[in-house]
Order: sequence, then C-alpha cells, then structure tokens
Amino acid sequence: MASGQEFVRDKAQTAFSDLWRKEDYWAIWLGFFIALLAAWFIFFSQKTDIQAAFDKQNAILETESKKAPFKTIEYLNAVEAKGKIRGSNSEISKTISGIIATPKRWAGSPLSSFIMSKEEADAKNAAGKAKADEAAAAAKEALGKAQAAQKAAEAAGFADANLNKDAQAAIEAWQKAKDAAAKAATSAKPYNMFPNLIIFMVICGLFFSIGILFMGQNVPKFLVGFIFVYFITVLAFFLGNETTMRKYGLGSEAWAIILGMLIANTVRTPAFAKPALQTEFFIKTGLVLLGAEVLFDKIIAIGIPGIFVAWVVTPIVLVSTYIFGQKVLKMESKTLNIVISADMSVCGTSAAIATAAASKAKKEELTLAIGISLTFTAIMMVVMPMFIKALGLPDVLGGAWIGGTIDATGAVAAAGAVLGPKAMYVAATIKMIQNVLIGVTAFCVAVYWCAKVECVEGQRVSAMEIWHRFPKFVLGFLAVSIIYSLLSGSFGSDMSRAIISNGASGSMTVPLRGWFFALAFASIGLSTNFRELAHYFKGGKPVILYVCGQTFNLILTLFMAWLMFYKVFPDITAKI
Repeated sequence: MASGQEFVRDKAQTAFSDLWRKEDYWAIWLGFFIALLAAWFIFFSQKTDIQAAFDKQNAILETESKKAPFKTIEYLNAVEAKGKIRGSNSEISKTISGIIATPKRWAGSPLSSFIMSKEEADAKNAAGKAKADEAAAAAKEALGKAQAAQKAAEAAGFADANLNKDAQAAIEAWQKAKDAAAKAATSAKPYNMFPNLIIFMVICGLFFSIGILFMGQNVPKFLVGFIFVYFITVLAFFLGNETTMRKYGLGSEAWAIILGMLIANTVRTPAFAKPALQTEFFIKTGLVLLGAEVLFDKIIAIGIPGIFVAWVVTPIVLVSTYIFGQKVLKMESKTLNIVISADMSVCGTSAAIATAAASKAKKEELTLAIGISLTFTAIMMVVMPMFIKALGLPDVLGGAWIGGTIDATGAVAAAGAVLGPKAMYVAATIKMIQNVLIGVTAFCVAVYWCAKVECVEGQRVSAMEIWHRFPKFVLGFLAVSIIYSLLSGSFGSDMSRAIISNGASGSMTVPLRGWFFALAFASIGLSTNFRELAHYFKGGKPVILYVCGQTFNLILTLFMAWLMFYKVFPDITAKI
C-alpha cells in the first residue's frame, strides 16, 4: 500500500513539476502573458476614451439617418470617423507597435526596407505633391457641390425627389473624389528600423530565456545563438516584404526556411547557434497567441454555412487523405501521412505542429510537411483568385472556397482581398472557424495513436498516455480564444473592432505571432539536412498525397460552400 501511495505521489509531483519544466507549458505561460498584457494595455487604458468617441459618432449617425432619405455628408463623415477609432492609436500602442514592427515593404532600393532619411521622405512627398494637390482640389470642389445640393434638398424639407436624387449623386461624386485624393496623397515620414530591431532582439531573447532557464538549458549559449537566428529571421522578413515576392506569395515564412536550409546544407549551421534552434518553443508560443484571433462571436456572425464548410468538410478530407495514403499510396510512415493530411486539411503549419506532437512524428517529417504546405500555399494564393474571377463566382462563394482550402491564415486574407472586402471577410472568418479544429484534431490523433497505431495487444488504452501525447499548448490556445471571445462579445461590434481586432490582437498579438513563427521556421531550416529528408521523398509519395488530398479538398469545399451559402441558407448569404 505504501509503495502504491508513493507511486501516486511521485506521479503527482512529476506532473506538477512539468508546469515549469516542459516546453508546452512555458509556451502557454509566455503566450498567455503576452495576450493578457496586450488586452490590459488597450482595455484598461483606453476603454473610456474609445467608448466616448463611438458615442459621439453614433449620435451623429442616429440624427442624420432620421434627417434625410439618403446618406448625408455628415453621416458619411461620421462613418469615416468611426473607422479611425482604434485601440492602436494610443501613444503606448504606437510605441509597442514600432518596437515589434518588421522591416517595411520595399521595391527598388533594398535599404528603404530599413531606413528613410528626412531628405528622401521630403523628396518622395515633393514628387507626388502636384498630383496630390490636384486630387485634393478636385475633392474640395466636389465637396462644395455636394454641400450645395444637400442644402437645396434640405431647404425643400427633403420632399422633392429630384433634389434628393441630385444631392445623392453629388455626394457619391464627392466620395469618389475624396477616395482618389486619399490614394494620391503622399505622407512619407523618415524612419530608422535598426534601433527598434535591436531593442526587440534583446527583449525577445530575454523573454524566451525565462523558459530556457526553468527548462534547465544554458541561457548564455541560447542568447548567443539567438542573435544568429534572429538575424536570419530579419533577413527573411526583408526578402518576404519585397513587392514582387509578396505578389507571388513567397513570404517571410518560406524565406526563413529557405535561408536556413541553404546555410545548413552549404556552410553548415554554426555550433554556437544550435542552442537557439528552439523550433517548437517558438511556434507553440505563437500558436497560443493565435487564440486571440479565433473569436466565437465572429464565427457565429457568419452562421451555419461557414461552420458546415469548415467543420464538416475538414474532418472528411483529413480522414480520407490519411486512408488514401495508407491504402493506396502505401506510405511507410503513418506519422508523416497524418501530419501532411492535417496540415493540408485543417489549417497548415498550426495543425501540423499539433498533430506532429500528438503522433510523435519525427522532426524531418514535420519539416517536410511544412515545406510542401508553404510551397502549395504560395501557388494557391496567386492562382485561386485568378481562377475564381475567370469562373465569375460570387464573392461570398469565392471567399468561402479560399478560406476552406488555402492553408495559412495570412495567405487566406491576401487571396480573399484580391476578390474584394466581402470575399476577404468570408475567407478569413471561415479560416478562423477552421482554426478551432486544431485542438480537436490533436486530441483525436492522440487517442487514435494510443488506441490503434501504437497499441499493444492485451494492453488497455491509458488515459494518462493520451494526456502525455496531447500537446498541452493547445489548452493555452483555447484559453486565450475563450478570454478574447468573452471580451469581444461583451463589447459590442464597434468596441470589439477597436479594442480587439484593431487593438490588442491586430496591433500586438498578431505581429508577435508572426515573429515567433518566423523564428521557428528559421530554426527549422537551420536544423534541416537535405540528405535526411531524401528518404521521405521516396517515390514522391508525400507530394502525391498532398496534391490528391488538396484536389479532393478543393472539390468538396466548393460544393459544400455552394450548397450551404446559396441553396440551404441563402437568407444568411444575403446579409453578409
């Protein structure tokens, strides 16, 4: 009896000590800390001011909506003013955003990604001044005509249909002229990215060092290596932000892996950098932050059609692709099979990391799955919008198709934006709904692997073994999602957009997640040997699996989106 009690006590002590010794838990603690700190900065420091600003503009909208049978100048100005109310407008938010900013987009001069002198900014503004002044003058003239037409309609008590029609036409012309003036305006400001990049390197290195210390690793060696990994990551952002690279989907994530692999397989990764190749620590912390982008009220807003597209198609494709790999392709590695299937069907890298942890896949298998995913994501984000336009599909259908099939969240938003704002909204929301399945997928894979793949005959499936396999960072992802969803739901649409989407999440957790993912991809590249990967490419089966699975995914997602949005729930579609 005593020995049994000691065994239970030892197990409990081990489980408790895991809370500060294991990577998954430190990903939770660090990610959770950032998410809560971001919400605190925005919510507690600005909530009252933001609410007062919305109340002022909403009062104008209410008055103006009752005043005239068309949207008046004052009404449209209030709408524009509401759009500019953001949690990221405060000085502290701007300071933080500046520190965590990545190199800027650039074309022509590479140095412009990092620095622009006052002389260069003045020259750039001067070059476009004539065009900007002309557009501003045209907008001012259009405003004068709109004001005159609106006054004429108002003088008639808005009872004259012709005067109302003239006023509405003049206001629409003013809106177009104002939009043209905004596009023509040049407001280049001098900047120097280097100081903030250095500051963020120090902060980020020390931040992860907390976990490194408690996990029993060498902090000084980690910090020395981190400088090298960080340099590769900055270079990846620099290359990924070149306009042509962005156009064709070759972003920072892909460049981080490419640069890392080139170094690892030519001059070799320096020995001093290896302690900082904390791939899973970086990406798991980023995945916890991803929870801040998965908001339940946004999921509910798009309704049952989006849930069907994301939650019905995804598991069908996942299971079918895995069976195809085992029964038809006869893939030797079941772990490679399931990681590629999850990566392709759920949500790309995030699902691959969770599934690899649950199935205990090899590092090389995860690297291969992510590499294939990033390659096809770059292709699909360029080709799909072109194909959708060629077919003449509606924006909602095109957006749903993109959201349910393209792997990476950023690529989904970029591809949807090509079709228009409505398509981008639908695409991003469906991808958000799909992201919820990260935890479900990880749990199901952990159970299946314990019960079927690695089961021992005569031995019962242990709940403890399932718990050990289950990637704990998923709990952090779900906790952050729940907290941010509760905050968002309690604010109302205006406050939620300002405080969450354009505040805590949009200006803080999203860019930090991007940094952590890029650090992870650089680490993947720097620790990857082509010769180790060659074995897994035998017969080209991984690529065949991805292509066949994605083809099935494309067909089934398009059918389900058409069926749900246009046949079963057309009333919901009409409101989007």
